[in-house]
Amino acid sequence: MAEETIEVRHLTEKDYKDLKESMVSAYADMQGSYWREGTIQRLIDLFPEGQIAVTVNGKVVGCALAIIVDYEKFGDDHTYEQITGYYTFNTHNPKGDTLYGIEVFVNPDYRGKRLARRLYDARKALCENLNLEGIVAGGRIPNYEKYADKMSPREYIEKVHDKEIYDPTLTFQFSNDFIVKKVLRNYLPNDAASKGFATLLQWFNIYYEKDRDTIRYNKSTVRIGLVQWQMRTYSGMAGLLQQVEFFVDAVSDYEADFVVFPEFFNAPLMLEFNQLDPAAAIRGLAKYTEQLREEFSRFAVSYNVNIITGSMPIVIDEQLYNISYLCRRDGTWDHYTKIHPTPSEVYSWGMKGGSDIRVFDTDCGKIGIQVCYDVEFPELSRLQAQQGMQILFVPFLTDTQNGYNRVRFCAQARAIENECYVAIAGCVGNLPRVNNMDLQYAQSAVLTPSDFAFPVTGIKADATPNTEMIVVADVDLVLLKELHAFGSVQTLKDMRHDLYEVKLKK
Repeated sequence: MAEETIEVRHLTEKDYKDLKESMVSAYADMQGSYWREGTIQRLIDLFPEGQIAVTVNGKVVGCALAIIVDYEKFGDDHTYEQITGYYTFNTHNPKGDTLYGIEVFVNPDYRGKRLARRLYDARKALCENLNLEGIVAGGRIPNYEKYADKMSPREYIEKVHDKEIYDPTLTFQFSNDFIVKKVLRNYLPNDAASKGFATLLQWFNIYYEKDRDTIRYNKSTVRIGLVQWQMRTYSGMAGLLQQVEFFVDAVSDYEADFVVFPEFFNAPLMLEFNQLDPAAAIRGLAKYTEQLREEFSRFAVSYNVNIITGSMPIVIDEQLYNISYLCRRDGTWDHYTKIHPTPSEVYSWGMKGGSDIRVFDTDCGKIGIQVCYDVEFPELSRLQAQQGMQILFVPFLTDTQNGYNRVRFCAQARAIENECYVAIAGCVGNLPRVNNMDLQYAQSAVLTPSDFAFPVTGIKADATPNTEMIVVADVDLVLLKELHAFGSVQTLKDMRHDLYEVKLKK
């Protein structure tokens, strides 16, 4: 038996004879329904890359035809004639935002070879390459005539979706990640099998970028630098800043997009206030916070890197908080206040928790910040994930391996639950002459979701435990989009919103 050769390519005017034969066979239940040669030629002239053929041994046995439209001009209530300009295709707009599928068929003599899937894959690739928002099409429901006297079109669609009923067109559309936006009436009035009804189908291009700016571009691969900071005594603020700048400089030399410092990395400056009780000493340290924020902002601009400043104490309206800053490389800055102070922070220092749970826009996507203990509360990360968080940064400070493991294991769980990257950075070493800061244990790391596209361990990179060093790792944001849409499991998409929810109270 001779081997078959299958090819997916652009349709040409020379293919019309095979095309007509296959279409007549495909639409045997709609006699006389085939595309005229002049119509096919017009489509090829208007939008050649949108007309796709599949061949078996050189014979065209199926095709996918499409135009580009400015979808807002039509909306969800339209007919096939309206969307095609009554078959003139004057609705085609090369500057539109949506690929509109006007035809897909495969000769029934060649079914069972997954040819339609190849056509759909080619159409999706075209949509991605043209940076269009997605694909929209009106779909037949040819088996509906068997159920029309028993159920409405909507009920029929639900049962097809739940695999209680098989429909040769709609079942295939569902398997190709299309959703049904609505039911269209009189979309194809001559389609007796579908009783004149059609489904308005949509496929979303997860790679779509609304504004492709060649100057302030949206990066796919983001480079993260973690500072595993050694606690040591310094000659005042000048000595501390010298070490901070050293690490910022070192990480920026690797062209990193972010550098992350640990929680309370500036604790050595508290030695100056060691004669005071712990609550007064931490408030003494807070006097340096504004100056440190200003210096970090200056470093972010001069070294062209976004900085997560670790965390520092701050006094606001006579209340003590633990604050982290995002200093962007464009000179702007923002802040996150630790939501959950640990019991020891409350007992020893009288620290209060913040109340603002949000994500931050950067030139490398949407990020979240949590400080140490916060990552042990899964609700925070879920709320940030609902706001589009792609990378979660967690500065931490832990004194024992038990405390570190709580942070590490919870951070890894957050990466899996929320389909995001989590970067944790901590302090190492000892400060024997500073109250409440005697010991530190850390192994900084960049953690990932758990699926085929990511490391099998869920660890992109990690540091040597208890050693001063930097960790530099690249993370791919496109992999997150693919995980959300096509992952082996999809924890965000599969949440039972009908059963439970996580929401802010204020």
